[in-house]
Amino acid sequence: MKGLMSRRENTSLFHRGGPGLGLAALVLVAAAATPRAQAKTFLGGTPQSVSQTVQDAAQQQAAADYAQKVQDLINKTEASYHAGVDDYNANKLDAARMDFDSAVDGMLSSGMDLKNDPQLADEFDQLLSRINSLELVALKQGNGFSPKVEEAPVDAANDVTFAPDAALVSRVTAELKTTTSDLPLVNNEYVSGWIDAFANKPTLHAHLVHSLERAGKYKAMIQKILADNGVPQDLIYQAITESGFQPQVLNRRSGAGGMWQFMPFGNYGLARNGYFDERFDPVKSTIAYAKYMKYLYSQFGDWYLAMAAYDWGPGRVQHVVARTGYADYWELYRRADLPAETKAYIPSVIAAVIMAHNPQQYGLTDVTPDPAVTFDTVTTDYAIDLRLVADLTGSTVADIVALNPALLRLSTPNDIPYDLHIPSGTLQEYKDRLQNIPEEHRASWRFHVVKAGETLDQIADTMHSHASEIAEFNELKPAQPIEEGDELVVPVAASPTFRGSQRYTLRRNDTLVTVADRFGVTVEQLREWNHLKSSRVAPGHSLYVSEPIRLAPTSRAARGRHSRRSSHTSVHSGSSKDHTSAKRSGAAKRSSGKKRAR
Repeated sequence: MKGLMSRRENTSLFHRGGPGLGLAALVLVAAAATPRAQAKTFLGGTPQSVSQTVQDAAQQQAAADYAQKVQDLINKTEASYHAGVDDYNANKLDAARMDFDSAVDGMLSSGMDLKNDPQLADEFDQLLSRINSLELVALKQGNGFSPKVEEAPVDAANDVTFAPDAALVSRVTAELKTTTSDLPLVNNEYVSGWIDAFANKPTLHAHLVHSLERAGKYKAMIQKILADNGVPQDLIYQAITESGFQPQVLNRRSGAGGMWQFMPFGNYGLARNGYFDERFDPVKSTIAYAKYMKYLYSQFGDWYLAMAAYDWGPGRVQHVVARTGYADYWELYRRADLPAETKAYIPSVIAAVIMAHNPQQYGLTDVTPDPAVTFDTVTTDYAIDLRLVADLTGSTVADIVALNPALLRLSTPNDIPYDLHIPSGTLQEYKDRLQNIPEEHRASWRFHVVKAGETLDQIADTMHSHASEIAEFNELKPAQPIEEGDELVVPVAASPTFRGSQRYTLRRNDTLVTVADRFGVTVEQLREWNHLKSSRVAPGHSLYVSEPIRLAPTSRAARGRHSRRSSHTSVHSGSSKDHTSAKRSGAAKRSSGKKRAR
């Protein structure tokens, strides 16, 4: 598989010549070169033609500027991707993940229309395919990319000094008399010091504001879980110190991860494997947090000591309580029997609670909480590509990824139950459309709703399929037109990596001989698998290094039979599960001459 840039160099829609004048400048030069004609045009009463020429030139210049912007984005994306490939080949998987994240995030945050611009849509789709293939190779070799890393804010906050003035301490103490909380709130120089820091230190103030904004996504869900488990609802603000309500935050030093910063190995009831890490699931991690805090309170009988145990570990807190004879957090604080992080931890949580309950006094009235995250849940036990999930729900890959922060791949795991989140209100449509796609092809096939003016060839080119494959599976007759709104299943060859084949990107000084030796194959096999007419290869070229397995002509022969497994679906609200048959009904057929039946 050639890199996208090498392929586009020969097929670019935008020819780049040498230095030249812009289109608007060329119009002016042409006008200056023919003054009589220009004068005649105006004197003859036809200024519209010149105006139209200038307008056309401006439109062409705008189109050229946009084309250059597209090409610049693709160049930047490809640079990040190829840097990731270099790191991947050097077995620097964490560095590769960061490079790949940079490539994907760069496109998502570009502000350009990735869905409707054909060139960008193709680039983004191929980018995801290539990254996913490399991830699967890493899994086969017993490795895997680390989850996306975001710095935990608690580490940056340990340098707070506590020197609030007496007036602030008095004011906060007075505010506590009218502040209602289900946590026991106290004020002292440590709590007031954190209030001062959150209010006046730019970095910490920004962290507090952003945390309260992000809290809107999860507040209702978290407080319901806390209430269901009988723990104070104001413990929600512990997440400000832990993660700032970021589901994928990771503490580089300790390895703790997720909104509630659970350690990677612990008896919290959170599953971890090469495909997902439930520490990053906001719902499941919050349930684990609530149960753990309830357990810690039962051990210590004090919420401050329970929070200290959550941060430092219950065994250490029990030891220092037994050694000193003081089961009082503030006494342990003053006696210097706690580590610096735990000394900062509880006052920062109390400060956040006080400020959140008194926004007018602390300049927080302009904080606008993010909209609540809502979703339906589908429990899968088969691999399904997130791009197909986006197709079926009429959303984007970015939407599906955002709803599933626990997923470490672009696919759900195979043969392991996973609660996949999809946009709220799309559950029935998802189930209806999904049953048209055979279970064994859900990791590679796609689904498409026809837009006005689209042809099968265009759809096939965009989704890396073949028009004949699409027509055959959807039972379209030769020359039968497709119409806007038609729903098509799009057969796509499974990623060679996913099906068992591997690819290798050539590096400097690589030859077919060295590659064959490295992977234990012959030069003749490499030439056959990659359709090479000679032994000449170039750096950046991608080769199959095991026999590629492609979509077989008989892969659709099982249409009409029932799948081996059921598609288990459930709504997040806790309603009873609806077990629907994952039928291989074959095609989404034409109904009433307009739409294909779902």
